Amino acid sequence: MPPKESADLLIEARWVMPVAPVNTVLTDHAVAVTAGRIVALGPSAQLQARFEPRERVLRGEHALLPGFVNAHTRAAMTLLRDLPVYGPRMRWLWETVLPVEQRCMSPDFVRDGTQQAIAEMLRAGITSFADMYLFPEEAARVAGAARVRAAIGLPVADGPTPWESTTAHLANAERLWDEYQSDPWVSLYFAPRTPYALSDATLARVRRVADELDARVAMHISEYEVRRPLLRLQELGLLRPGFTAIQPRRLDEEDLEIITRTGICLVACPQANLRFGGELWPLAKLDAQHVSIGLGTDTAAAVGALDILAEARTAALIEHELASAEVLRMATLGGATALGLASLVGSIEPGKAADLVCFDLSTLPCQPCARPADAILFAATRNQVTDVWTSGRAAVSDGHLLAFDEQELRALARQWAERIRMGVAA
Repeated sequence: MPPKESADLLIEARWVMPVAPVNTVLTDHAVAVTAGRIVALGPSAQLQARFEPRERVLRGEHALLPGFVNAHTRAAMTLLRDLPVYGPRMRWLWETVLPVEQRCMSPDFVRDGTQQAIAEMLRAGITSFADMYLFPEEAARVAGAARVRAAIGLPVADGPTPWESTTAHLANAERLWDEYQSDPWVSLYFAPRTPYALSDATLARVRRVADELDARVAMHISEYEVRRPLLRLQELGLLRPGFTAIQPRRLDEEDLEIITRTGICLVACPQANLRFGGELWPLAKLDAQHVSIGLGTDTAAAVGALDILAEARTAALIEHELASAEVLRMATLGGATALGLASLVGSIEPGKAADLVCFDLSTLPCQPCARPADAILFAATRNQVTDVWTSGRAAVSDGHLLAFDEQELRALARQWAERIRMGVAA
């Protein structure tokens, strides 16, 4: 008998849901991990015979999935959850959110708020996220230190922001691009403001710089556009593979044709959209046309918890034609594709990073568990996340958050709530 291969970690689960290359459910399977990468997926008995792991994790009533991907959020806004929420969205932003940001915005605000968000996301099984906010260098620094995969948006605006003056936006973005070009945890993309707030000249410059750097571009597509936003962006040459449209509104047949022809990605934020009175676009129709769709939470100030499972459930309840497995694919591989990380995460395949999440399906609401995908989507909650790994390193174990001190984070949130109430930045 040949000697066993060494492995750092062997995870054995009742069910494994790899998402790709086949979106199915595998019973009594295991995943072997070495140096942060998945090296094998197969029946538990076969991998037990093949590997001698340094650590073995047995989860006999659990489902193992790729880590969830939050394809759009504004992480630091966890500190603004006490603000009242009302529609329409732009009125809320201008009347409630912007005045608080103008008083309290600082690098410390972004650093501390991003820490809160990452801890919360890990506890909910989210191992990768895309952030779109000010002071991106602070969010990048926190994500790297926490060993969480993050795509950090580089703001671009026609006017000055608390981060930079108008002329310095792209220069500072290029500096950060050089700094993080080879970072294993942080990737960068250009995040211009919504199209109606930007001139054609600025958008054209973003396209040129993005082309030179082979950078991704993501934009929140507002309903407050004088011209059709997707048509305008197409005419300016921005719509191409590598572009992500976040929560575009009022898609018609011409928009759908532009989306499918240009190969862009879409990100839906179902709960935030519904809270502000919007409608979810035809996910089933777009999915049938092989449009890559990810799910995001948007800001915690609007939706409360940063919970991709809740976003997936909301999408599935609205789009009843979508199978549970397809919605979970949007929550994992779809989001990874929108972030440009599909070759690294989003599915359980040999060679990919071991970003994984385990759900306990032994609870009464999940019984009997004949269809694990349905049980996860409609019966489980974020509280049933027992284990989370990022590149094979445990971030949550047996339901306990390892990467952060939750008591310290709660105290920090209370301190910021008082600062915000007093209108003090730090």
